[in-house]
Amino acid sequence: MDILYQIRSRQDSFSAGEGRIARLMLDDVGFAASASLDELAQRAEVSSATLSRFARTVGCRDLRDLRLQLAQASGVGSRFLDPAGAPEQSAFYGQIVGDIETTLRQHLSAFEESRFSDAVRMLGKARMIHAFGLGGWSALCGEELQVRLVRFGYSIAACRDPVMMRITATSLSQEHLVIACSLTGITPELLGAVELARSYGAAILAITRADSPLARLADVVLPLQGAETSFIYKPTAARYGMLLAIDVLATELALAHPEDNQERLRRVKLALDDYRGGDDHLPLGD
Repeated sequence: MDILYQIRSRQDSFSAGEGRIARLMLDDVGFAASASLDELAQRAEVSSATLSRFARTVGCRDLRDLRLQLAQASGVGSRFLDPAGAPEQSAFYGQIVGDIETTLRQHLSAFEESRFSDAVRMLGKARMIHAFGLGGWSALCGEELQVRLVRFGYSIAACRDPVMMRITATSLSQEHLVIACSLTGITPELLGAVELARSYGAAILAITRADSPLARLADVVLPLQGAETSFIYKPTAARYGMLLAIDVLATELALAHPEDNQERLRRVKLALDDYRGGDDHLPLGD
């Protein structure tokens, strides 16, 4: 249950005492979650009976349940709870660009050439590659891997459906490679599919945080930096770190066999020019 939503949605129906409890909890969730019942009653200037009635009004079984719900609500972190003012437009434009630049530099400095070399060798051995990604950006990056690798002659299929991932994982063997993309490395459905793939002998390449459960399942990890800022309204800049890892990996793969891949890229350009036209420097299907 989202206790903060329950409290906010009922504010117009509270008694005077219940209203003071509601304002106290919404203004300081951390205090409300950790304070004793006597401290809550004293701060809100209500009786214990009013506290108990308030707990039932917002859908909790009792005061203990209310405190548990408040503790869970406070666990999301202060940047999602503290009052936030809207920044100046010019300020957040600059912050977005600055965060992208910072995360790209952080990722590039943390990348190790040996990890990408190991990844290239794994890809070269695989008869078939499967790119797994769930959620927003990770799912898109799985498909981005398919776009990048298929033009270099790799057999690769992207999958963003958790059931299909499990089905695919059961069909794999030592001849197969799974590339698992995850900004967090903790998504249960993805972890379950990767564990299944491992159990049938598939090699695992993970693009994720180095200290995550997904990284521990992988044979090779291309590590991501996951630090977030307190500005919650913009998309995470860590997305660009994952895209950078894919770009570096794709370029390493291309340069492993430059003459063969030049010919493949020529074919792509010829096929695209044949139906869309355009000048020589248009992207190759991007």
